[in-house]
Amino acid sequence: MNGRTVRASNMPHTTRRSSAVIWTGRVLSGLAVAFLIFDAGMKVLRLPMAVEGTVALGYHANSVFGIGVLQVVCLALYLIPRTSLVGAVLWTGYLGGAIATQVRVGNPLLTHVLFPIYVAALLWGGLYLRDSRVSVMLAATAQEGR
Repeated sequence: MNGRTVRASNMPHTTRRSSAVIWTGRVLSGLAVAFLIFDAGMKVLRLPMAVEGTVALGYHANSVFGIGVLQVVCLALYLIPRTSLVGAVLWTGYLGGAIATQVRVGNPLLTHVLFPIYVAALLWGGLYLRDSRVSVMLAATAQEGR
């Protein structure tokens, strides 16, 4: 933090968000969560499509269940309001690995490589709109950078 600390008095006050903004955030989060539940469920259940897809990306078939459990844990953290920020950070790391995997195997940019970025944008955009702590955190970070 460059030797400076951010005091609560320097941070912007939490603003009350309209119900339309909160619901928009919930819808965006819901879209991402729906996809991630589907993906995690396929892996936890070790469905043939999930196993084949994972193997095609260069991972061992035995890793599918563990990856699915990791996704379920990240989803749980994201869905619990007190830990949603931690869940979003963990998903960001997971999705970064997904991007690296897609690049490594040479998959198409718009449909495969960037898809995890689309999911991350829904996760973070939804969280930003439904949880004012995220905007406070971003404002504090921007203030600290000055």
